[in-house]
Amino acid sequence: MTYLPRIVDQQLDDLLEGLPAIALVGPKAVGKTETASRRAKTILDLGDEFELRLAQTDPQRLTRVERPVLVDEWQVHPPIWDTVRRAVDRGAGPGDFLLTGSASPSQKPMHSGAGRIVQLRMRPMSLAERGIAKATVSLAALLSGTRPDISGDSTVGLESYVDEIVASGFPGIRQLAPRFRADALDGYLNAVVDRDFQELGHTVRRPGSLRAWLRAFAAATSTTASYNSILEAATPGDADKPARTTTTTYRELLQRMWLAEEIPAWTGLGSIMTALGVAPKHQLCDPALAARLLNVSGDALLTKANPSAIPLPRNGSLVGALFESLTTQSIQVYADANRARVSHLRTNRGDHEVDLIVERGDGKVVAVEVKLTALPDGNDVKHLRWLQDKLGDDLLDAVVVTSGPAAYRREDGIAVVPLALLGV
Repeated sequence: MTYLPRIVDQQLDDLLEGLPAIALVGPKAVGKTETASRRAKTILDLGDEFELRLAQTDPQRLTRVERPVLVDEWQVHPPIWDTVRRAVDRGAGPGDFLLTGSASPSQKPMHSGAGRIVQLRMRPMSLAERGIAKATVSLAALLSGTRPDISGDSTVGLESYVDEIVASGFPGIRQLAPRFRADALDGYLNAVVDRDFQELGHTVRRPGSLRAWLRAFAAATSTTASYNSILEAATPGDADKPARTTTTTYRELLQRMWLAEEIPAWTGLGSIMTALGVAPKHQLCDPALAARLLNVSGDALLTKANPSAIPLPRNGSLVGALFESLTTQSIQVYADANRARVSHLRTNRGDHEVDLIVERGDGKVVAVEVKLTALPDGNDVKHLRWLQDKLGDDLLDAVVVTSGPAAYRREDGIAVVPLALLGV
């Protein structure tokens, strides 16, 4: 398979210049091993039974092999984390150790690794990494506070965005012929239910209940639906519902597998903002997973009817929610590269909402609304205008991400950017 360059490549190289140990984390099949192995002289694959036994019987072996050394699937044998940490304490050089893992281990290492092992998150491919168009607007420029010129034309329309939603950002899956992708995604999700939960120490006694809950969670994409409402949607009319502790465990394990992307609520700047909601916005790491859980194809998403039959409160269509999910996933990749954080804003009463808040280290923000439209109107930017009035200079820029053909600034200064033209 041809290696597709990733935005995280540069982040990883920068860290390896000065830090002795990097843990590259993310869901299975996201490309961690391929990215890390291109930088290693020795690869210890703990997914291999023989290599695992060597690690168990000779824990110091990894300190004797040629460096940089990659320890793949380290969570299979958590004590190796402590071995790396001790090697760092004893003077390991920059870039000596790379660890990759697709889940947080059920058995925690003795030491957190704080100050010794730095984690770097790898997500499925952003739209810019997929190469369907050349980005003309960078998140870095928007975060600069200079209100950069906004321009560019896009030939990417709604049908192409829907194709990208269902094609997946997992490199190996998106490189398959389109007719095989759904089968590959179904296999991925089956493995999550049938094997991955158990690998993390959780026995799934009712696989059907877990699958139903996953479908309901997928239906809650881009919403702040309560966990009680997700459970109710998963088990309508079922008197024998899973306990709340069970579904809480589902969510926690999805997060440990890096599959759940809960977008936290923005807490505001000091006392400027009051009455903000605290509920997270629900996302899976890849909207293609949500589409498969709901058994919807690209053609189904393009129809006017909402193909999701799961009863959850939603503003707008399922395709709109999944377009927001694709936008969120891409912006998270760009924000990570700019050392920025992503959250969302919703007031307690729900009278004001901003889909994404991208926050610099100094607390100043770029506000992003996501609209499945070609030409946003005044109603589409009303919450951004409200936030402008609230934040003043602390709002670095305001953006509407669209499915339209052109990037430009409106007369009110708000940037309009097709998703295909937004980059790092």
